[in-house]
Amino acid sequence: MKSLKHLLEPITIKNMVIPNRVVYPPLGTLLTNDDGSVSDALLAYYRRRFQSGAGLVINEITSVHPSGSSVASQLAAYDDRYIPGLKKLVDIAHSQGSKIAAQLHHCGRESYDLLREGKAIGPSAIPSRIYRRAPREMTQDDIQEIIAAFGQAAVRLREAGYDAVELHGAHGYLLHQFLSSTSNQRQDEYGGTMIRRARFVTEIIQRVRKEVGDDFPILLRISADEYVKDGFTVADMQEVAPLFAEAGTDMLHVSLGTHGSPAGMTSAPIEYEPGFNMPLVRMIKDVVDVPIIGVGRFVDPFLADKYIAQGDADLISFGRQHLADPDFLQNAIKGKSDQTMICLACNQGCIEREMLETKSIRCAINPETGQELIYPAQPAARSRQVWVIGAGPAGLTAAYEAARLGHSVNLFERSSEPGGQVSLAARAPFKGAYGEWIKNLTNKAINAGVQLSLNTEVTPAMIIDHNPEAVILSTGAKESRPPIPGIDLPHVYMAGEVLNDRHLFNNGHVLVVGGGLVGMEVADYLREKGCKNLTLVEELPKSPVTKAAAHGYMLHNRFKKAGYTLILDACVQTIQPDSVTVLVGDTEQVLAPIDHVIIAVGTKPVNELQSILDSRNITCVTVGDALMGRRIMEAVEEGALAAWNL
Repeated sequence: MKSLKHLLEPITIKNMVIPNRVVYPPLGTLLTNDDGSVSDALLAYYRRRFQSGAGLVINEITSVHPSGSSVASQLAAYDDRYIPGLKKLVDIAHSQGSKIAAQLHHCGRESYDLLREGKAIGPSAIPSRIYRRAPREMTQDDIQEIIAAFGQAAVRLREAGYDAVELHGAHGYLLHQFLSSTSNQRQDEYGGTMIRRARFVTEIIQRVRKEVGDDFPILLRISADEYVKDGFTVADMQEVAPLFAEAGTDMLHVSLGTHGSPAGMTSAPIEYEPGFNMPLVRMIKDVVDVPIIGVGRFVDPFLADKYIAQGDADLISFGRQHLADPDFLQNAIKGKSDQTMICLACNQGCIEREMLETKSIRCAINPETGQELIYPAQPAARSRQVWVIGAGPAGLTAAYEAARLGHSVNLFERSSEPGGQVSLAARAPFKGAYGEWIKNLTNKAINAGVQLSLNTEVTPAMIIDHNPEAVILSTGAKESRPPIPGIDLPHVYMAGEVLNDRHLFNNGHVLVVGGGLVGMEVADYLREKGCKNLTLVEELPKSPVTKAAAHGYMLHNRFKKAGYTLILDACVQTIQPDSVTVLVGDTEQVLAPIDHVIIAVGTKPVNELQSILDSRNITCVTVGDALMGRRIMEAVEEGALAAWNL
């Protein structure tokens, strides 16, 4: 029988007794007030996270100096005016039985705004890998000012009632920048060998220790391996980790990589197995005598217990899983793990939404996350008869949320299974978890009282006969079939047909038309099935699947390794029995031989029922792909909001 014995054991760090070994690590939210102070939205967000029962919560990056805020609204502790708000966070944590630490942070060169304004600083004037601009090289006075700022911020946090502080020495920010020869080429005592480059970090640790006293725990987050060309390795980190412990660090939080590392290691996509980083974690643990927090896309408390039992780590971080379902630990304790919504590692609502869109935190599969202030916890004032038409992500979410709020819900799906477009996406390599999510969400809806009818096409006559009070129209979309001459030839297939295993192409040359996510994943699916020769054409001049996204990077990498060809700025003119004519820029090209053609050019909304609903004045909200093509995150959020606003 699976056990949580080791995970649920308390652990003592200096004067801090952590009730269990589960850690909620720092995740940025952008939920603060504009000046970086604690907002009501931030308090509500953390209150929900604290309810998970995690023994230690480390709140998001907390700026120690105005020159080190990644964005102007980053949570801050560089002035006494921030103490009252931070104390509110502490009070909520303690009321839930958790210990709380703050992650002290300076971004260095990793801020687009500061770089653009010429205000960013770093160990050397070397451009950021992400933003391609260089900071100003720090002077000796700058270094001493920042070291002092870390100490002063730690004092404020202790005054606010925090149980500990964590220094952010990982993921490419200022402390990490000093550690790496790719960003630190100083000729003074803070540059040179790995030990000399570690001096800035050790002096910060020593200063914080001096300021907060001997009994206050200090944590340090590090990247075990930088995973960039010419960056530091785990062997380098093994050399300096003991120095950090000797300088006064009471616990090491061992992550990996930097935001400039390939494949999104710092926010590992679905391709990485849970626990993937634990071999490196163990290598650091073997050279220090302080407790270690292990990191590695953990979603399962029982797996975490296993690693602790083996002695690979003393505590385990669960980051994005706390967003997907903050009840995961309590479910495991109560024997209800099958009710937990497992994080898909899609990064849509957390990492990518914040970094690429500069918007506040969400979760693609949990609409409550980041919206705690508007999330309706109590039943609706009046129960209504609600029809939800279409059981894709938007419809399933809408049905569950409406039933949770006390409405009488009928959910209709014209196909034999729920899931919509996600059922196809789940067929792609590494994405089986998406199918499991649909199963869990379906069960959750049914358990909440939703009446699910499969193989049921809702007709205007049904609407007239039953006249529901309210309808959430989530009828999804159908694949677009562009009017390309030759598209009706027998060797031309739609992407959905291929993903449903109706056609396999182990032999011959395959042409995929459309380089969006569906086109790329169809190519990846065929690669896994043994397809050797494939060309993908996309009419845009740049791939719509960005390599800046972790999963996108992995897709492109596998595409390249398979030897496939990607042709951009290419518009298909005609399809012939054994060739395809494309216009690449202004040049016409004939691609031959082509044995199979797959069309993956997007979808068109299906919302024909809208007119009958409008004509009968039935309250109706259209959501998800029935409105327009979108990601899971938007579909789920729209479905939830439709139910909340009934």
